[in-house]
Amino acid sequence: MFDFDCPVERRHTDSEKWDGCATRFGRSGLVPLWVADMDFSAPPAVVQALVERARHPVYGYTMVNDDVLHSLIDWLQARFDWQPAPRHIVLAPGVVPSIHAAVQAYTLPGDGVIVQTPVYAPFMQAVRTLGRSILENPLILRETAGRLHYEMDLAGLEQLARQGARMLLLCSPHNPVGRVWREDELRDVLVIARRYGLVVFADEIHADLVYPGERQIPLATLASEDDQLLTAVAPSKTFNLPGLGLSAVIASDPLLQEKFRHVLTGWHWSAGNPFSLTGWMAAYRHGAAWLDALLVYLQRNRDDAAAAIVEQWPGVRPVLPQGTVLMWLDCRQLGMDDAALQHWFVHHCGLALSPGILFGAPGRGFMRLNLATPRQRLLQAIEQCGRVAFPSFRQGC
Repeated sequence: MFDFDCPVERRHTDSEKWDGCATRFGRSGLVPLWVADMDFSAPPAVVQALVERARHPVYGYTMVNDDVLHSLIDWLQARFDWQPAPRHIVLAPGVVPSIHAAVQAYTLPGDGVIVQTPVYAPFMQAVRTLGRSILENPLILRETAGRLHYEMDLAGLEQLARQGARMLLLCSPHNPVGRVWREDELRDVLVIARRYGLVVFADEIHADLVYPGERQIPLATLASEDDQLLTAVAPSKTFNLPGLGLSAVIASDPLLQEKFRHVLTGWHWSAGNPFSLTGWMAAYRHGAAWLDALLVYLQRNRDDAAAAIVEQWPGVRPVLPQGTVLMWLDCRQLGMDDAALQHWFVHHCGLALSPGILFGAPGRGFMRLNLATPRQRLLQAIEQCGRVAFPSFRQGC
């Protein structure tokens, strides 16, 4: 019904992932497996809705009608048994701007903000840009039955909170390591936040991209109404719509929400983009079957890619993601520093991957690979790298 194997030509569309690749990595002809968008067509219902809206020749100031909020509420109810009230939802220009707005709203210059590294780089950029102090609570890398996985350092989190941290930026599911947090882990986070008065910003932009057999639990479904919690969601990662630039922040605490709205008001930003709103409603109303098919396809990509990497890239260990379209690769056994590692993948393998060091110091010696591309392209890229660049490793050199 949905053909994810069919390549979509993205070159010459001003795609950051494709057209910006040569500038970013210093050479052309790379297979771009870096930026976290997908190489798949958006759901047909979204494409059709946008085309129909574009046919109306006036693109004027546009109101946010009730269906915009209710389409999200119905989606959250159906997928997560979560039904926030419309008054708890604030539309925003994207999750990254929302992180900046939240840090600005709930902390002062010099305040400590906790990030759980390795983590999506804009978490740290927001804290630095706004003159707050980054407090790192590194995740713990463990090996169980031959598989690498990450856990939260809850004791370390409590220690930072006790020392006066004001805010926690939580990534759930976690980018780049692909963890889907268990209920007990999330409850422990809430207990610590209540005990020490932490404001928690939960970035749940990847919440819908969880593999069969795993369960995403929105932090808000475990929280009390008076918890200092904000949750950021969006259709952008789910339906491959990041260019439309619309998200939501959900908070039940009126004062928390008022402070967030105040920052957005100061930015003079409006949610009334007719194309963003049209794409949003079409995705949440009509995108479920497309997403269900996508998740089955991505699971096969994940499993086939992991098996191919283990077989063809000696010294590289994939961390099997439970969620997101991203795979975290432990390349430390290759014995290269981060600059050499990126150079090697670019100039010997012909691959554009995201260097792990961008996600904080615990990302040294790691790389991040995007799985959301047609399977043949993905596996050919892995095979090419193994055939061209790894012979010396196969010989034990």
